[in-house]
Amino acid sequence: MEDKVIESRTLADGTSIRRRRECISCGYRYTSYERVDERPLMVVKSRGGREPFDRDKLERGILQAVRKRPVSQNQVDEVLNQIEDESMNRGKSSHEVDSQALGEMVLDRLYELDKVAYVRFASVYRNFENVEEFLREIEQLSGDKDQSKKKELP
Repeated sequence: MEDKVIESRTLADGTSIRRRRECISCGYRYTSYERVDERPLMVVKSRGGREPFDRDKLERGILQAVRKRPVSQNQVDEVLNQIEDESMNRGKSSHEVDSQALGEMVLDRLYELDKVAYVRFASVYRNFENVEEFLREIEQLSGDKDQSKKKELP
């Protein structure tokens, strides 16, 4: 059934919208109510704790990784938008997203955006214990670069 909205009005408490609708095929009029879903997206921490998704906190981490790199604020904003959208989609049913999944989303975006920023973020996110772990990550990046060159060859 296709319908059109004739009138919309926010109810006094601001949590619902009342809409008068009309069926396009038969002209029947009816009222629908829509409630605003204000359940925040929650981030489930590795130790089981939960905290509200904080875009500003995520932005601070990304800005620290891209500091003094040729990455614009628009590029950072785009990465943030992509991560926020993906997080919302993953957490649609439960309104929760795992902090590990969130970190991996950031790493994926930074890998495509700037390899130095990727390594910086990975060193904090993955909590490198020593220089060997750091070097192993860089070697892996170099290996990925070599693999992509091999794929390009005829």
